[in-house]
Amino acid sequence: MEQWLQLIQDIGFPVFVSFYLLHRLEVKLEAIHEVLSDIKNR
Repeated sequence: MEQWLQLIQDIGFPVFVSFYLLHRLEVKLEAIHEVLSDIKNR
């Protein structure tokens, strides 16, 4: 049981950080896409 808890702690934190950073990147990419689309439509 203790090994499983350690495994979850070791893997869970990097997975959480990765998803958080991917979400932030997605938001920024959507903003860039919107700006480029506005420029294209002018």
